[in-house]
Amino acid sequence: MDVQGLADRFAGELKAHQGKLEGKQNEARTAQEALESAAKAIQDQRDAQRKAADTLLAHWDSEATPGFEKKVARFDADLDATAEASLRGARIVAEVSKALDGRHSAVGNLIDDFAGKAGQFIQAGLALAGVAAPAGLMKAIAGISDLAQSYLKESGGQLKDARDEMEEAARKLRALLREVDTDGIADPKQPGDGKPDREGQGGGKGPGGKGPDGGGDGGGGDGGEQDGAGSGTAEEILDNARQHLGFQEGPNNQNKWGPTGQPWCSYFATSMWREAGVDIDKLGFTGDVYKWGQEQGTAYGQGDIAEQAKPGDALLFGTGPSYGNSTHIGIVEKVEGNTITTIEGNSGDQVRRRTYTFPQDAGEFYGGVHPK
Repeated sequence: MDVQGLADRFAGELKAHQGKLEGKQNEARTAQEALESAAKAIQDQRDAQRKAADTLLAHWDSEATPGFEKKVARFDADLDATAEASLRGARIVAEVSKALDGRHSAVGNLIDDFAGKAGQFIQAGLALAGVAAPAGLMKAIAGISDLAQSYLKESGGQLKDARDEMEEAARKLRALLREVDTDGIADPKQPGDGKPDREGQGGGKGPGGKGPDGGGDGGGGDGGEQDGAGSGTAEEILDNARQHLGFQEGPNNQNKWGPTGQPWCSYFATSMWREAGVDIDKLGFTGDVYKWGQEQGTAYGQGDIAEQAKPGDALLFGTGPSYGNSTHIGIVEKVEGNTITTIEGNSGDQVRRRTYTFPQDAGEFYGGVHPK
């Protein structure tokens, strides 16, 4: 009976598991390098076109110059967004590669451990002499078989977990692709599509329906305070948010609503909505809240903040919903005259109130979303 051969065969199955993990790890590393290379190429292209545009503008002054400058700026932003998306994709793949490396090492340790214990079973069987020898060898075979099954189960679990991690990474990459495809720059706003206007960040009406010059009546009626909320849902949102005023984050962005180590303003806002019964996931990226609003038909752009902002709403900061442009989020607590008061998570590392005056602060925002 070739007991050593039997042990080697079981060890071979463990090594096959390790080989699969190694192959996937190599694929992940190749993808990571490709994404990083693409990001660098895009950044180089951005720098080259910016230099060419600056050279042209230095020798050209006409009525068309402002329009050309706007197009150059938008193209710059487009390239920046795409390069950043490539880097984010590389980071996602790098996380998977690191995890695969750990699993590859874990299976390697299993192989070494199995080989050592199988050898012990074999030596114990061969040590028996005489009549007891066949029984000893059979016992060694049974022991190796049982041992192998437990080790193969563990290494198989490593493979399953690796597949789950790769599927999650694929989901993140698909979401990233959708974000780039609808970043608001490469796909500019169309009439009536609800996306923020990137070329008019500072000229919207202020709360209460007042225009940029501060005059005239608008959607705010007599200009009095809109305190509290217009619905039970909004009242619950604000009650929830007020309970956390003054909360201070711990080390490395430690907070109660999102993972440690990440900005948490969006986790806070969507958590307040969820606790009030709004059917929305806990979202870590502010731009995803605006996109959710677009899908639900409750989003509005910068120019509509005056007429539509009301308590319980989320206001989005930045220039648009794409990554790198959507920068912060706050929950509207009240609208009073030409001011909006918000409750914001991760504002100065805490939950606090802030007040904005319109039209001076209109450029802070690119839109808002009603809770549904």
